[in-house]
Amino acid sequence: MKYYVIAGEASGDLHGANMLKSLCKIDTTAEVRAWGGDRMQAEGATLVKHYRELAFMGFWEVAKNLRTIVKNIRFCKEDITAFNPDALILIDYPGFNLRIAKWAKEHKIPVHYYISPQVWAWKENRVHLMKTVIDYLYVILPFEKSFFEDKHQFPVDFVGHPLLDEIKNFDAGAEKTFKETHLIPLEKPIVALLPGSRTQEVKKMLNVMVDVATDFPDYCFVVAAAPHLKDSLFENLPVKVVRNDTYKLLAHAKAALVTSGTATLETALFEVPQVVCYKTSALSYAIGKRVINLPHISLVNLILGEEAVPERIQSSCNAAQLKTDLASLLKGSEAEKQRKAYGRLKNKLGGSGASDTVSKHITERTHA
Repeated sequence: MKYYVIAGEASGDLHGANMLKSLCKIDTTAEVRAWGGDRMQAEGATLVKHYRELAFMGFWEVAKNLRTIVKNIRFCKEDITAFNPDALILIDYPGFNLRIAKWAKEHKIPVHYYISPQVWAWKENRVHLMKTVIDYLYVILPFEKSFFEDKHQFPVDFVGHPLLDEIKNFDAGAEKTFKETHLIPLEKPIVALLPGSRTQEVKKMLNVMVDVATDFPDYCFVVAAAPHLKDSLFENLPVKVVRNDTYKLLAHAKAALVTSGTATLETALFEVPQVVCYKTSALSYAIGKRVINLPHISLVNLILGEEAVPERIQSSCNAAQLKTDLASLLKGSEAEKQRKAYGRLKNKLGGSGASDTVSKHITERTHA
């Protein structure tokens, strides 16, 4: 069978790669064409476009790049038509993927959507469109099943969260080896800095995170640089930088400052105490406040339904506040409270096997 996969971000590439690994074991004749990244390509997909060409965030950033986005949508439709897949698999990335789903439905291409758009956070009116253009929706957060089925009468499959498998199977190796590899002093505990996976995020977050390090000379602050980002973003920093080694960094970190997004959940699953940070352009923030109605911004707090980890947003995301938060974490009692919350989080996320489960659903429905 022929599968066309679209993921527009680093996290989508990760989950797409794990899904493809399972899918290709089930369907040994699978032919895959994809928009994604290096991970999906490594699993045998023919890469059409890399997500680094697609990752525009925020209202202003999207508006500036609207011509490029429209061009990409047109090209994508042409490429799908030429490939003529048996199934279209869309991974998150709703602004782009819902447009493709609508077009695919009109052209009678079966649409599988893995990792739902976060319509429970904003743009809930999108649910009506989703019900009309998506044939099969696979959700990964426990509260999403009741949101879609009970509130909107939209049957979905809860498959569990794929990060549980990714982190469970990850071999971090020895801390000493990691430190020696990256020239980190052996005697200094590590504080991880995760400024994001998009260029715009890093530009907003990196300096304020790095400023925190000056008050903690007994710790080594280490920035996780996403592999696709330009080296120039991380030049001349007074802290260490590691590239393409975020999971090992988290595995050996004592605490972390983390930009809101999937990384907050990854940090929690590694049981690293954290402070969640977020800054964007003034225009994007002003618009976001009007349209997003959520009690929390981090996945950790949203899933738990409580503020288990502190969230510092916009004006409160400053070096002075983050220094106070980090000092509290490093003293110990606050860190232990977070670790107990992480145990409750894992229970809520359910068991492992998300990639296998979603792949089984997709192949069975494609072959039916």
